[in-house]
Formats: sequence, C-alpha cells, structure tokens
Amino acid sequence: MDTMRERFAAVTSRLLDEDPRLAVVLADIGVDGFAGAARAHPERVINVGIREQLLLGVGGGLALAGMRPVVHTFASFLVERAFEQVKLDFGHQGTGGVLVSAGGSYDWPAGGFTHMAPGDVALLDTLDGWTVHVPGHPDEAETLLRHAAAAGDDRVYVRLSAQVNGAPRAVAGDRFETVREGRAGVVVAVGPMLDPVLAAVEGMDLTVLYATTVRPFDGRTLRAAVGSQRAAEVVLVEPYLAGTSTAAANDALAEVPHRVLGLGVARRELRRYGTIEEHLAGQGLDPASLRTRISGFLNGGSGGSAGAAVEAR
Repeated sequence: MDTMRERFAAVTSRLLDEDPRLAVVLADIGVDGFAGAARAHPERVINVGIREQLLLGVGGGLALAGMRPVVHTFASFLVERAFEQVKLDFGHQGTGGVLVSAGGSYDWPAGGFTHMAPGDVALLDTLDGWTVHVPGHPDEAETLLRHAAAAGDDRVYVRLSAQVNGAPRAVAGDRFETVREGRAGVVVAVGPMLDPVLAAVEGMDLTVLYATTVRPFDGRTLRAAVGSQRAAEVVLVEPYLAGTSTAAANDALAEVPHRVLGLGVARRELRRYGTIEEHLAGQGLDPASLRTRISGFLNGGSGGSAGAAVEAR
C-alpha cells in the first residue's frame, strides 16, 4: 500500500493536468514526488526552497491572482513556523487554498521535536473559516484531497499521516460515520486512531463514531449518537493535542448532561524519539492504554493524567 504522501503527490500531479487553476507550492519537502509534474507544468509547480514564510506568502499571492494553491511541507513548518502568514496571507486577505501537511504529531520521531507538531489543529482552530481533514487511510486522503482542490476558494487543511488504519472507509462530506453502536457511551475516533480505538473497545457496549473531517465539527451526529442517554459519556481520541475538540463537543452537547474526555498527545515533551509505536504507547494511545483509560472514565474516573476530562452538568 502506498503512503498518504505518495498518494498526495500522485493525485495532485494528475489534478494539475486536469485543472489549469491549480498550482503546487513546495519548500524542498516533497519535491521528488512532483518531479514529473514540474516538467509538465513548470509555471505551476513552484519550489521556494527552505523558506516556509515565503511558501505561504507565494500561496496567498497565487490565490489573490485567482489560482487554487496547494501548499505542502511538514506540519511543524507549515502551520507553526509560518503561522503569521497563514493568518495574514490567507485569513486576513480573505483568500483560499489547500494546506497539506506531513509529519504531524510524531510521524518521524528520528527528526526530533523540531519535526513534531501535535498542536497544529489546535493552532488553526484559533482562526476563522478553516475546514480540517484528518484522513486515516490513503484512499480517504485521495477523496479529501480531490474535494479540497475543487472547493472553490475555501480554506482547507489536510493533515496527512504515516499512521494508517488497515482499511479505508467511505468518506461522506463532513459527517462522522457510525462504525458501531452501543449504549454505555460514545467514542469519537479521529483519522488513524480508528483501528486502535476499535481494538481498545472490543467487547464494550460503546458507540464508535469515525471522523475524517474535524472542522466543522459534526455536532449533529454526536448528539444523535448520545440520543436519550440520561447522562452522556463521550470520549474523543485524536492523533494530535489532547483536548483539541473538547470545547466543540461540549458546545454540541450543551443541552445534554454529559462528560467529555479528550485523549490525544499530551503537552509534556517526550525526549526519547524511538518509533511511532513507542510514542503511541508513551502517550497512552495504544489499544491497551486506551482501554484502561476509557474504562476508567466510564467507571467515574478521569481517564488518566494524559487526558483532559471536562465535565458539564
């Protein structure tokens, strides 16, 4: 199976052939994947070098000129390093584009903390009008990328990951998918966290919702899943900063007595870089840890120190 980044390069290269409005802007990262497209469309595949602020500035300028820019590099450089340009050159100017990241929370642990960005979605959440996609499989990434490229002048962030689920699921707009139903609570699994969540809750009487689009947040499906439960128990499992979507879930359930547990990457820095699997375990996001934390929460606890439990009564 190809990776999400490989699928991104292949799909976007084909889209460049089909849509003369599309342009790709790179900052040395991912250049090899677009070598053929650069030869075919040298005026619409632009490599600015290791200049991430310029990367976003060029993307914003192309958007002002009527193009649909697809801007790509690691999340730590795309969202964190160049955040001012995201805020000004897209948001303040009222332009649209597609930001496509790689190397999110700890996809390349050997790269160290400079190449990790667990706070990317939370940071974008401070800005208005961004759609955020978090695919869990290359096939889902392709569907979401095609949709984003054709999304008029909308501002879209697509978070690619080296972590993947074993099989793709149908991507239906911005709605959460109900994977299974239960009566004791609801778990929302985001992108590549679906397989670990399903393994963690095996045999438990829980509804599992699958989210590949987290902004806008699908409060309607969450409310429907909670249904008439007297006191709703909701767990969010996100592959980035813990608690990123707890406020959105609380807002969606404002009229329902509920508790929300946000599980994800903790704020503390893990200084042993290891492997992705070791980072998952270190963050309490492997199946065994998730089962312990979810069970503890459903039994009235907080769900463990790595999570952020928010109660609303």
